[in-house]
Amino acid sequence: MSLETIKLTVKFKLKTIPDGLDDFFQTYRGIVNFLITHAFENNITSFYRLKKETYKSLRKEYPELPSHYLYTACQMVTSIFKSFRKRKKKGKAKGKPVFKKEVIMLDDHLFKLDLEKGIIKLSTPNGRIQLEFCPAKYHERFKDWKVGQAWLVKTPKGVFLNVVFSKEVEVREPETFVGVDLNENNVTLSLLPSGEFVQIITHEREIRTGYYVKRRRIQRKLRTGRKRKELLEKYGERERNRLIDLYHKLANKIVEFAEKYGGIALEDLTEIRESIRYSAKMNGRLHRWSFRKLQSIIEYKAKLKGVRVVFVNPAFTSSLCPVCGGKLSPNGHRVLKCSNCGFEADRDVVGSWNISLRALKMWGVTVPPEGQPMKTGGWKVIRYNYFTSSKSSE
Repeated sequence: MSLETIKLTVKFKLKTIPDGLDDFFQTYRGIVNFLITHAFENNITSFYRLKKETYKSLRKEYPELPSHYLYTACQMVTSIFKSFRKRKKKGKAKGKPVFKKEVIMLDDHLFKLDLEKGIIKLSTPNGRIQLEFCPAKYHERFKDWKVGQAWLVKTPKGVFLNVVFSKEVEVREPETFVGVDLNENNVTLSLLPSGEFVQIITHEREIRTGYYVKRRRIQRKLRTGRKRKELLEKYGERERNRLIDLYHKLANKIVEFAEKYGGIALEDLTEIRESIRYSAKMNGRLHRWSFRKLQSIIEYKAKLKGVRVVFVNPAFTSSLCPVCGGKLSPNGHRVLKCSNCGFEADRDVVGSWNISLRALKMWGVTVPPEGQPMKTGGWKVIRYNYFTSSKSSE
């Protein structure tokens, strides 16, 4: 057993917006933009240097402001400027970064959260004020979690406090790893000891394409205006809610399969968007696919159940033979065949199998003899349709 930390962000919507909060957002935004200009002109990426060079002048200009707001503003700016420099090196950013959002970063000195009473105590230039938030059922889950940083965010729907909660959980040593191959329209799991592969048909691509077509129709029919914006936001929110619901249900199912074995292996897809070079239509479709969101949900749900999660190199997982390591060639629709040993399988089965093997190699766990599927036969694929709950095997 070992301890790992889970971090989750929880939203709290304020019941009322106190007087002077709009001016407070404007003041904080002005401080952040002043710091961005200073960091940009002096090429500063260090929080300590930025704070040292600007703290005294800002303290004189805003004597009533609690000092920790200057600390959090410096933290935000160093993060913003580092991100800007990376994007500029790739040719994706020009000029100077500007902060336009209605966001205030808070540390544990600037707010206190009381989940039982449903209140937030916030430090402001006019002293500490008490704010009520709208309670939600899922807030109760975080009563024994540690409270970290937070962000006060103003949106057209109101003012929210986004709080980061953390918790240490015990994660057991895995017997083996369930390889998870994420695709646009399905999720494939390799359960090596049992010689089974489970493929869950999600229809995510159809969901995204359907909402994309709706938005395109609205954009063609309504060129400008408030109604156009409202409709686009409405369908955008519906799509997000539907996909988040799908991701949580998928993650629960994947963790349920993995609990028996103690480990989940996922592909490290952090740089995948940089390598997407297909047609304009395919590029747009792949960039709309939020695979990292699903991975993060799987990761924290697995850790809560004591299941270890590892990330492996995704290179060639769907093009190398899991039996002999040879190069696979297409042999029909989504079917690959090895010319060296004769192994043949669906590309998603190959991907999930290779992900499991890489995790086992990385972790130093050997596959038991009965867990080695034969190169022909000796293993089976069970397919679930997410929407109809139908089940088939081959």
